[in-house]
Amino acid sequence: MVNTRINAVLSPTDKQILALAIPMILSNITVPLLGLVDTAVIGHLPEAYYLGGSTVGAMIITFVTWLCGFLRMSTTGLSAQALGKADTQESLVVLFRGITVAFVIGLTLVVLQSPYISCALSLAGGSEEVQFYAQEYAQIRVWGLPAALANIVMLGWLLGQHKAKAVMWLLIATNLINLVLDLLFVLVFDWKVAGVATATVIAEYSGFIIAIAIVKYGKVLTKSQAIIFSAIKAKIIDLQELGKYFRLNRDILIRTLCLELCFVFMTFKGARLGDDIVAANAILMNFLLLISFGLDGIANAAEALIGKAHGERANGQLEINDKRSFRYIISRCTVWTLWFAFVYTLLFLLAGEVLVGLMTDISVVRETALTYLPWLILLPLLGCWCYLYDGIYVGMTRADIMRNSMLIATFALFFPLWFAFNSFENHGLWLAFSGFMIARGATLGWHLYRRVLL
Repeated sequence: MVNTRINAVLSPTDKQILALAIPMILSNITVPLLGLVDTAVIGHLPEAYYLGGSTVGAMIITFVTWLCGFLRMSTTGLSAQALGKADTQESLVVLFRGITVAFVIGLTLVVLQSPYISCALSLAGGSEEVQFYAQEYAQIRVWGLPAALANIVMLGWLLGQHKAKAVMWLLIATNLINLVLDLLFVLVFDWKVAGVATATVIAEYSGFIIAIAIVKYGKVLTKSQAIIFSAIKAKIIDLQELGKYFRLNRDILIRTLCLELCFVFMTFKGARLGDDIVAANAILMNFLLLISFGLDGIANAAEALIGKAHGERANGQLEINDKRSFRYIISRCTVWTLWFAFVYTLLFLLAGEVLVGLMTDISVVRETALTYLPWLILLPLLGCWCYLYDGIYVGMTRADIMRNSMLIATFALFFPLWFAFNSFENHGLWLAFSGFMIARGATLGWHLYRRVLL
């Protein structure tokens, strides 16, 4: 009876959105939840510098993985458009070209790890203990980069193919491996920060193996696709196609570099404000990731639906008034984004203190985190717009618009706000970050409703 009523209320588009978004939300949330488990395990060690060191070390590595987020975004958009055009060969080219680029970047970072980590640590600052454990963490995690970047491509391709459930099970399996190894290496073997890093590396390679198995044996790669596999080899390294691919990724790279610049600035500036501040910010940033990965579930649905519609239009399958279809998809995604943002705000308003207490039993870190918790309570409603609009522009492969928006938000809002309010120290950091999120949503929204939908 309840299911019947729900089905009567939901439109076909709502059902499509939720069919894609719910598996993505469940799988996306496992990523920050794992980060929260890492934080909780390290946060219950006796000194704050363990958490501070692992946070700085993680940022050094995630700077690379997030910077290479263009691999996921471009792959999702191109994969969804290939699906809309029913172009199986192009779909496989997108997958294997992305994996090739991912491994080249990952192996390059492994070779250049010494100068990269040394430079990053010198910029990060922090106490001697934070520096020591950050270096220990980063030197282990860097070996997982080839698999980590290839996994980004696999996830993007599966999402573009509307295989959200496959993405969900892949991420859940990978993060469960990471979780079990975390607890084993830290709580049983007492490897501390090195244990968390080692668990992540093993999980990354395990995830890549699972992803290959899903594509090969999970009814994602059909017999007809397997037959034409040999035909796509030449296309993967076609110079003209590679040029288009890298031009698209160039704009996403610039966009992501600006985003990473703000996150790294938050982490490194927090490290210079003291071990307690960087540890408290680590807890709040993990909560922020929980929010962002959840809201990204709706954005991922928008990517897949808009990308497929874009491909169908290119293939002549949509009528001339297809803007009406775009508007309706966007309006329904907006409604669901606002619902989830409100739930997150309510969660941290009512249970924020309890959640912080679960992360650490170091009283000064807990009290510091609670001081800045109000910023986190506001961020879901302030920032939900930029997640949604990013998803829409990924689906349209309009990376140039995303790039311009991020440049404005970073250099016209984030850094000017920080320099204007740096006397407020960590409050100034969170104020600048909030302004940055608002600016991203406002600029993308203005362009979408004035230049695309009118």
